[in-house]
Amino acid sequence: MSGKLWGIGLGPGDSELVTVKSARIIGSADVIAYHCARHGNSIARSVAAPYVRDGQTEERLMYPVTTETTDHPGGYAGAMQDFYAESAARLAGHLRAGRDVALLAEGDPLFFSSYMHMHKRLVGEFDAEIVPGVTSVSASSAALGIPLVEADETLTVVPGTLPAAELVARFRAADAIAVLKLGRTFVRVRDALVSAGRADEAWYVERASTPAQRVMPLRDVNPDEVPYFSMIVVPGPLNNPNRPPDVAEARGEVVVVGLGPGADDQTTPQVQVELARATDLVGYTTYLSRVTARPGQRVHASDNRVESERAEFALDLAAHGARVAVVSSGDPGVFAMAAAVAEVAAEPRWHDVAVRVAPGVTAASAVAAAVGAPLGHDFAIISLSDRLKPWEVIADRIRHAVAADLVVAIYNPGSSHRTWQVGKLKEILLESVSPDRTLVVGRDVGGPTESLRTISVGELDPQTVDMRTLLIIGSSATTAVTRAGGDLVYTPRHHPG
Repeated sequence: MSGKLWGIGLGPGDSELVTVKSARIIGSADVIAYHCARHGNSIARSVAAPYVRDGQTEERLMYPVTTETTDHPGGYAGAMQDFYAESAARLAGHLRAGRDVALLAEGDPLFFSSYMHMHKRLVGEFDAEIVPGVTSVSASSAALGIPLVEADETLTVVPGTLPAAELVARFRAADAIAVLKLGRTFVRVRDALVSAGRADEAWYVERASTPAQRVMPLRDVNPDEVPYFSMIVVPGPLNNPNRPPDVAEARGEVVVVGLGPGADDQTTPQVQVELARATDLVGYTTYLSRVTARPGQRVHASDNRVESERAEFALDLAAHGARVAVVSSGDPGVFAMAAAVAEVAAEPRWHDVAVRVAPGVTAASAVAAAVGAPLGHDFAIISLSDRLKPWEVIADRIRHAVAADLVVAIYNPGSSHRTWQVGKLKEILLESVSPDRTLVVGRDVGGPTESLRTISVGELDPQTVDMRTLLIIGSSATTAVTRAGGDLVYTPRHHPG
C-alpha cells in the first residue's frame, strides 16, 4: 500500500502553538519533509524539532532561488515549476514505497504555503490529509493585543507583492488589513498605506510568537531591517486606537454614489466603501432595495419624482452630523441625483455642508460593453423624458445629434405614463437616416432579466421599450457583425469621412 501525505500546519513559530494532532503525526511519520532556502536552514524544521524522533528520514526541499533573479530559461516561474515537480517526485517515491510523509508548513498548509504546490501534484495519486495550523495573521493580532475585527467589520489579507496601485485600492476599501510577504516589499507597502491614508493606523509585527518578536507602529520601522517573516496589521476602525478622527463624520457630509447599472460586481469599490461608512442611506425605493443596510444604518426611501426634496433632506441630515449616502443607479452625474444635490447645495444655507460625488458605471457604458464598442467614437446621451424639459427641446437635440452623425444613447425612453415618445423617436430618425441604421436595444443589462438585441431603426417596435431599456443608435460608421456567441457592434475610432 502507498503511504499517506500529511500537510502539517506548524503555526507561526512557537513550538507550543503546534496542535496536538500535528505533534502526533510528526512523531509517527516515516518521513519528515520541509522546504528551505539555499543556506539549508528551515524555520519549519526548527519549530517541529521537539516532536521529531530519532530514526526518521528527512527530506530537505531546497528552493533553487529566493528572488526573481535567475538564468533559468523559463525565468523565475519556470525555475519554481521545475523545483515543485522535482520535489513532488521525491515525495512520491517515499509514498509509493509505503512510507507516510509529514510535509511541514509554517502557519497553515493552505495559507500562502509551499505545501499546496505538493498537494496539487500528489493528491490525485495518494491519500492526503491536511492538519490546519495557527496562521501568522492570528499570531500577529495576538501579539498586538488589539481586536482585529468586530461586529460587521471585514478583514482583507493582502500579499505585499501586489503592484502599488492595487495595494492602494485594497487599503482604501478595507476595514481591517493584514499584509504578508514583506522584506523587499516593505517600502512599497508602507508608501501605499500612506497614499491610502491608513499608515497611522498600521502596526508592524516581526516574527510573531517567537523570542525574537517585535511590535511597533509602522512609522517607527527601519526598512533596512525588515525580514520576510513579518507583517503589517491594521485593526478595524471599531478598535483601532490610532484611527484619526473622521472630520467629515464629525460635521456630517453628503456623498452621492452610483451603484452601476444593476449587477453587484459593477458597483465600484469606492462606492462600496462610502455605503459602508454612511450613517444614513437616502434614495429612490427601487435603488435602495439593491443595498443591504448594515446594522445601525438609517434608510430613507422616497418616490422617484421628489429629487429636490430628497436632496434637501439629505443636506439637512448632514448639517446635523450625519454621513449621508444619496443612492443612484448607474452614474449619479448622468440623469441622476448628483445634479439635484449640487443644485440645492449651491444655496447659501448649505455652503457649510460638505458634498462629494462617487462615480459609477453608466447604463450606456454597460449596454455598450455588452455588445462590443458602439461608443468607440463621438457620441451623445439624450434623455427621452419630457418631465423636466419640453418635448420640442428633446426632438431638436435628437435631430442635431443625428445630423452631426453622432452615436446617440437614449435614456428613459418610455414608462407606463410615457407611451408615445419612442414612436416619435423612430419617426425623427427615419426622417434623416436609412431604416437599416444599426440600433442596440438593451434592457436590464447587468440584471436578472437582461436582454440584448441588435436590430435596425426600421425594425424598432416602440411597444417593446420601457423605462428599464436603453437604446444606442449607431452613426453611419457603426457596424454590427454576427459572430459565434452573439453580435459584435462597434464604431471605429477613425471616422470614414
